[in-house]
Amino acid sequence: MGRVLRWFGRPLGVTVLVVGLALAGAGLYWFQPWKLWVNETVRDEIPTAAPAGGANDAAEGTAEGAEASGGTASDAPAGPETLAEGELISHEHTTTGSVKVLRLADGSRTLRLENLDTSNGPDLRVLLSDAPVKEGKAGWHVFDDGEYVSLGKLKGNKGDQNYALPADADLDKLTSVSIWCDRFDVSFGAAPLARG
Repeated sequence: MGRVLRWFGRPLGVTVLVVGLALAGAGLYWFQPWKLWVNETVRDEIPTAAPAGGANDAAEGTAEGAEASGGTASDAPAGPETLAEGELISHEHTTTGSVKVLRLADGSRTLRLENLDTSNGPDLRVLLSDAPVKEGKAGWHVFDDGEYVSLGKLKGNKGDQNYALPADADLDKLTSVSIWCDRFDVSFGAAPLARG
């Protein structure tokens, strides 16, 4: 024990100790292993958006528009329209849930994750991509190879979540969604988007 203490008292011993602590700190920051035991559940409601002009104007406009077209106000859509949807498959980590692209009453679009269940991890993002969804390791690293749009950081590794789509996101080209670990360039799970 005395020899070990004397060794750490020498310049080489101090250098090794400092480098070892720096590497351990960097490893903890980079891998964030504690996230494997921490779950974050999000419960976003299904999004709604009122057309410009307020709720009363929207209700009157809907009723007037429906009557002018020969229908009734009850013929108006009850909620967001589903433009595309798919089921998540597992890649680097076991991942389940479904994905929908919804068009709201104001014309904006939202990507919705429902019943998401995946592992937590460092720097997780939601990517809309042109990459095909492939089973197994062949599909782990492809979602940032071509055209893609990051919708932001994953809000939580479990639950229901909404992500606004940019107005110029082309769903004819961007046909898949990935839960993407940006730090390690790997997909935790992904879903193909089938147009409705």
